[in-house]
Order: sequence, then C-alpha cells, then structure tokens
Amino acid sequence: MPSIYLYNTLSRNIQEFKSIKKGKISLYTCGPTVYNYAHIGNLRTYIFEDILKRTLIYNSYAVKHIMNITDVGHLTSDADVGEDKMEKGSRREGKTAWEIAEFYTKAFFRDLTELNILAADEYPRATDHIKEQIDVIKKLEKKGFTYHTTDGIYFDSGKLLDYGKLARLKPEELRGGARIELGAKKHITDFALWKFSPALTTRHMEWKSPWGVGFPGWHIECSAMSVKYLGQPFDIHCGGIDHIPVHHTNEIAQSEAAFEKPLATYWLHGEFLVVNGGDKMAKSGENFLTLQTLKDKGISPLAYRYFCLQTHYRKPLTFSWAALQAAQNGLNHFYNAAATLSQTKTNHPVTPSLVRRGALASSPFQGEAGKGLPSGELPKAQASVAETFLVHLNSDLDTPAALALVWQALRERSITLAELLKFDEVLGLQIQNHLEKPTEHIPEEIQKIIAERDQARASKDWARSDELRKQLEAMEYEVKDTKEGTKVTKN
Repeated sequence: MPSIYLYNTLSRNIQEFKSIKKGKISLYTCGPTVYNYAHIGNLRTYIFEDILKRTLIYNSYAVKHIMNITDVGHLTSDADVGEDKMEKGSRREGKTAWEIAEFYTKAFFRDLTELNILAADEYPRATDHIKEQIDVIKKLEKKGFTYHTTDGIYFDSGKLLDYGKLARLKPEELRGGARIELGAKKHITDFALWKFSPALTTRHMEWKSPWGVGFPGWHIECSAMSVKYLGQPFDIHCGGIDHIPVHHTNEIAQSEAAFEKPLATYWLHGEFLVVNGGDKMAKSGENFLTLQTLKDKGISPLAYRYFCLQTHYRKPLTFSWAALQAAQNGLNHFYNAAATLSQTKTNHPVTPSLVRRGALASSPFQGEAGKGLPSGELPKAQASVAETFLVHLNSDLDTPAALALVWQALRERSITLAELLKFDEVLGLQIQNHLEKPTEHIPEEIQKIIAERDQARASKDWARSDELRKQLEAMEYEVKDTKEGTKVTKN
C-alpha cells in the first residue's frame, strides 16, 4: 500500500501511518451532543473526518468507523457543573429529553446526508450503553482510581503519572475555576465518572448504579463504547481541537487506567471555523449558523463542503458570506468543467511547474518539532495526475493541493471524466449527479477555453475571464454565466 503521512496530536509530528492490523483500520470519531442542531463549525470537523475515511478507503484499507451519539451526561460546563444539555434542551422546547435526543439525532443525520458524508458502521448512543459505562467505572474503582463526593464518583487524576499527555498539560499551571471548579475534588483536573441525580429532583434520564441513582459523566461513554466496538488500542481517534485539553485528555486517562493499554495510536484534530475576526463558532454564541441557514441564503451543502476542502483541516477557516458565495460559484464552474471532459484515456503528466511551485510548497507539512514530509514522497516531475493526487491526499490530507491539481488538469485537458469521478470518491462533491449532457457538439478547442475561463472566474481573475469571453464571442459562441455554471452555445 502507498505510504500515508498524518499529523499525530499525541507526538506533535507528521508520522507515517501504520495500522495495527494489516489492511484494516479502526476509526473512532466523536459525534454530536444532540440537544440542538449541529452548527457549521461542527460540520467542518465531520467533513474533515469524512475526507480522512475516504482517503483511507482510496488507499485500499477496510475501515471500521464508529461515531458516538451523546444523548446524556454532557453538562453545560467542562467543570462537571451546570445543567445537562439534554435537560436544557428539554426545558427550552417543552419536550422530554428523549424527544429532544431523537429529533436532533435525525436532524444530524440529514446534515450528514446533504454533505455527502459516508455513514459510520455504528452510531452507538450513550443512553444505550449505561451498563458498559458502569462496568468501566467498576474497573477504575477496583484499581483505586476513583473517589466519592457529595455529587458523584470522580476520577483521581493525581494517581496517573502521565495525565494530560495529549494536551501537554501542566496541572500546576492550571487555575482553579478556569477549566475545572475545584469544589469537593482532590485536584482541579479530576472529572466526573458518574453524577448523582440532585435531591428532590426527577430527571428525564437517570439510572440505578452501585453508587446511587444518577447518570454517566460525559467522557466515560466514549471509553466504554470505543472498547466495545473497536477494542483497545484502536488505530485513529478524531475530533475538534477543543476536545484536546478536556474530553480526549480524560478519555485517555480513564481508558488507559482501566485497561492498562494505549487508547489509540493516532489522534487527529480539526481546527475551528472562525467568525468576527477570530471567534470560534459556538452554539452558545450569536454566530451559531446551521446548514439550513446556508441553504436559505442560496448556498448548497456541497458548496460548503467545497469551501472546507479549500483550507487544510489543521488551519483555522475564516467564515464570510462572500467566501461562501465564491465557493458556490467555484463549485458550479467545477461541475461545468467536468461536463466538458472527454471519456478518452489520457496519460499526460502533471505540468512540472505545478509540482515545483504547487501546494506542496505552501502545505502545513511541518510539525511542531520540524518534521515534514519525507522528500522521497514528493511527486516526481513526470508523475501522472492520479499519482500526484494520491500524494497530496496521503500528505496529511492536503485537499487544497489536491483541488489545485484537479483544476489545473481540467484547464490543461490532462484528465478524463473517468479519472475525475475516481478522484471524487475522496472529494465527495457528487460530480456524477451534476453532469449535463451537451445538447450540441462543442469542439475540443472551445472546451479548453471554457475550462480556462471557469478556472479564471474561480480564481477571481476577472480580466482574464473577460478576455476569454471576448475570444469565445469572436468565435461566434454565446456565453452565459448562470447559478448552475457557464452555458456556452453556438450563435
């Protein structure tokens, strides 16, 4: 199999990927807390994880993918205080927590479908795995990692020598109340495994346990469900970067304390979607935008996917309506260029200039310790489009470079429709569904000019676009720019 290089948060370096079992990959991705709609910042993470999965499959791996559904236990504060988000949603809408969970789980699956995100093999729900979570807590209790407080059972992080290794945490530098409110805890980094139901209060979601009636803490569900469905260790664990200091740190602590093995070999995290000059998008803020919001503004879900692919998953992505509209226009041009492709097989190499100055030169391949992509993995000057496309994908999911390559191949007519559709197995833009059969024959020479003009428009090179329009009109072709892309007809 070709070599794949991924940035591992645990090592802070680009590493060559090696699966635990030959030809097979176990993948766990943290899913939504279903008390509200997923916002488009959340969805950026799921798109990045989908590109990862598609890339692994493209490299001929069999991928077993698990994504959890958090439908209980995620409190409004990472400090293990505050209201359960499911109960908060229940009060907001006048429904039971169970009804809230069901409604927003279905809404989440609709978003995944519209974004053309491949389905996971299983979507285990926290509420369906209470027994498994209690069993893990029992293991931790037996090994001496737990203690009781007035409001629950807590993990004693002070008994784990390498607690916080994923986030490189220095517990002595943490301020009480900033990340964790100390209260009755022994250490500010301790966290809840089981929370007791408040006295004189009946929750919609609560269960009996050896320690009292209550509900699981947020982190324990992922440890219990990942070991059940994937075993421990498994290959890859993914999520947003906000999961690094708390959720994933605590998953590692409790899983490795309970089972005395690493939890996962590789940890991949997607950066934030940022708005208003650098604020991350959050459900608690005024910048909460859903996929439906985009659709109401005339932006298709696949245009948002295309927008995300234009920025590397480890770089912040800045949101603006102008940028989204440009992505919608670019995707339309992409579909139009695809419709002009011939089915004839070509073997044209990539233009050497693209290999030398292309996206590899600007890709974020340098890890924090300075390790980059091995020079032997760089595409050769005479590499085919397909070979170079694979190198970009396998270079820490460099979708911006892959898209730049495809656009140049479209402009130079060095790619067939069959090859493009193969690439779309990773890009996931549903090109096949947007192909239009031409109503009249357009000569190859004219098709090349159309494709070059589409690229110029996508790059906002309006002067070149106008020049090519005039060239087409001089050749007696009428040019119309529509929402569906460029339409060219013979006068």
